[in-house]
Amino acid sequence: MRARWTAALTATLTVAFATIGGAAWATDPVELGAGYVVDQAGVLSSGESADAEARLEQLKSETGLDLYVAYVDDFTNPADNADWANTTAEMNDLGVSQYLLAVAVDGRSYYLSADTEGPITAEQLATIEQQRIQPALSADDWLGAVDAAADGLTDASNGGSGAPGDSGGGGGLLTWVLVLVAVGAAIAVIVVVVRRRKKGPAGPPAVEQVPLEELERRAASALVETDDAIKTSAQELGFATAQFGEAATAEFEAALATAKQNLDEAFTLQQQLADATPDSELDVRAWNTRIIELCEQANTLLDDKAEAFDELRKLEQNAPEELARVQEERTAAATALEGSAEVLRTLTASYAPEALATIDDNPEQARQRLAFADEQLAAAQRAIGAGNGGEAAVGIRAAEEAVAQATLLENAIEKLAGDLAQGEQGAAALIADLEHDIAVASALPDPDGRIASVIAGTRQQVDAARANLSSQAKRPLQALQGLEAANQQIDTLVEAVRDAAEQEQRDRQAVAQLIQQAQSQVSTAEDYITSRRGAVGAPARTALAEAGAALVRAEQLRAGDPRTAVQHAREAERLAARAIELARADVGGFDGGGMGGMFGGGQQQSGGDGGMLGAVLGGILINSMLGGGGSSGRSSGGGSLGGMFGGGSSRGRSPGSFGGGGTRARRGGGRF
Repeated sequence: MRARWTAALTATLTVAFATIGGAAWATDPVELGAGYVVDQAGVLSSGESADAEARLEQLKSETGLDLYVAYVDDFTNPADNADWANTTAEMNDLGVSQYLLAVAVDGRSYYLSADTEGPITAEQLATIEQQRIQPALSADDWLGAVDAAADGLTDASNGGSGAPGDSGGGGGLLTWVLVLVAVGAAIAVIVVVVRRRKKGPAGPPAVEQVPLEELERRAASALVETDDAIKTSAQELGFATAQFGEAATAEFEAALATAKQNLDEAFTLQQQLADATPDSELDVRAWNTRIIELCEQANTLLDDKAEAFDELRKLEQNAPEELARVQEERTAAATALEGSAEVLRTLTASYAPEALATIDDNPEQARQRLAFADEQLAAAQRAIGAGNGGEAAVGIRAAEEAVAQATLLENAIEKLAGDLAQGEQGAAALIADLEHDIAVASALPDPDGRIASVIAGTRQQVDAARANLSSQAKRPLQALQGLEAANQQIDTLVEAVRDAAEQEQRDRQAVAQLIQQAQSQVSTAEDYITSRRGAVGAPARTALAEAGAALVRAEQLRAGDPRTAVQHAREAERLAARAIELARADVGGFDGGGMGGMFGGGQQQSGGDGGMLGAVLGGILINSMLGGGGSSGRSSGGGSLGGMFGGGSSRGRSPGSFGGGGTRARRGGGRF
């Protein structure tokens, strides 16, 4: 589920013109097709539609942004322009770098739907709407509105405000963030130069001078640290947004979006390094160096906002109220845990152990998180009684994260239960299709015996899947994989005797099934890694990032090119499975940083040290130091856990974290 805008800016467009006479056809949210433009209102000629598609392809190639455009008669179900556009975007699974311009031609209303985690800020989008899109729409220049929106997004992606004539360096929020980063970097360079002049060369060797193995180690470490920082930042800002509202956290959203772009590029480079294609030493050095640079830039951007974010949270000022809130959340999570554990017991009676490998210890892990939350809430209660708001705030924040992870672990059981049930249904449907294909293939001429061989292999997979699904140790996802492999082979044989309509229907059914499976696998991998990220290294995270990217490509192509979409869906499923494999290996070999020996799937402690070990595995100790809501008034002492979190200075934060997150919602748009 992607983040969407959830709060309106005060500057809402209200310019109204007389509506065109005659009744408008009501239009519900639409399904976007293979191209970028949907023209249900019929306002574009065939030539204009081609020009619009070409312009939007150009936007994609120049900026990496997708802009979809929907012209309809009027907005209904919902009737509000922002709600209609956002519903359409959600329904079509638009991502963080994908935008939708929705225009009700007869209703004279429009909206540019965007994702807060995307690279274009709310301020830039409002400027694009007001100064570029609206004038074109007011003149009924429908093709011009497409050009205007594309031009505005291009300008904004290059650092401009999005206004006409602004070629960069405009007044957008993101521009100011980048300027501040550049100034900070320049100051840092000056400081380093001055220090070196005084002291001579010092510190670690430059990146160009370090051995290649050390450079690779630094890059992998930077990826893990930056990924943790960004995840923590997103959680932190989510909590702050709920408490203080989006207007107060807009700057942080912009900085987080840019940091995420850096991390995505770094993960792509890491995947290139990890693939089967040999790389020259020059490329390996250059790409690892670039990974380090991207991670440093992301961390610097977040750090620049960290102090202001601490001031924003100021949890210590509301410590009693926040303590009560987290205690309620802890009670709800504990109540839900027993239900989740019962679901797992039911699944264990029906499915093979390997089918449940990613959730088999989730109840125990959730208990450990709740035990840790109890320790922190008790410490926070004592700190409040002693008048130590800073220490109380850090304990509350640690407990808040622990409860959130417990809830994630519980929900993962329910999700996998649904995925397994869907897998069984999908396997049953595929068996029926394969039986039909076997019958068709059996009637084909077979002079060389090749068809008989494929039929025999398909029959073997069908029989194995039936046995798998009827046993008391079912493996539905494994059965599906075997059936799909057989389906690929026999499809090639019978494709020639199918008519075009039947083949198209089968292609669409196949891509829908495969995307659903890939979504389940990616979601499972994400839940597993997020709840155990204290142990998970760069390779698993990189595989997960690449799986997500392949899934997005599959979703984008499913309508217009289902066969290519199938390839991307299979790749997403394969990479997600690889991410799970790597992550489980990391967890199995993790010793808790010397805090109690090996633990993972078999860990049976639920309190005391078990709570601490679970916190380390979940990355909560790191998260609390990164995001522990303290201020300059925090005490400098501290014993036991409170001292570990609250200790020594006005900041207990390691580099690269402050907060982030957001949603698509009502921002601007209006009438024309």
